[in-house]
Amino acid sequence: MPEIVQTVARFGFLVLLWLFVFAAARTITRDLLAQRRPATAGPGGAGPVSAPPAPGGRGGQQAAHAAQWLVVTTGELQGRRFVLSGQPISIGRAPDSTIVIRDDFASNRHARVRPQDGQWVVEDLGSTNGTYLGRARVTAPTPVPLGVPIRIGRSSFELRP
Repeated sequence: MPEIVQTVARFGFLVLLWLFVFAAARTITRDLLAQRRPATAGPGGAGPVSAPPAPGGRGGQQAAHAAQWLVVTTGELQGRRFVLSGQPISIGRAPDSTIVIRDDFASNRHARVRPQDGQWVVEDLGSTNGTYLGRARVTAPTPVPLGVPIRIGRSSFELRP
């Protein structure tokens, strides 16, 4: 192989290597800065979002006595509180979700938190990266104890009284 071809191949490889390093550094920097951004309001504006009240549903009223809020503990909406009023709360990237999270690791319709038999349960809606309750992956509707984190992508949620 001629020496000029080897030299060009070496420089080409070096350029590709540096492009990869810069792309990786840019991605890491963007991810770190995204976690530091202040919480923004959802599509409905600032303040807590509440689901509409259940039309005479007794199970939702019993579940509301144990937990009153769904609190975002990590992620872009950190510090936001959502009222638990007996209606299901959908979480995902879709604009029609009750809680809209802008996260590349969340699906459009990722998970749902809903009352069932006097308690709140979380269910994964077939997401790609999964929903976790504590450290366990949610594969079926699972009861959510107070203070145990529900993790969806980079966001975590907890039920609070």
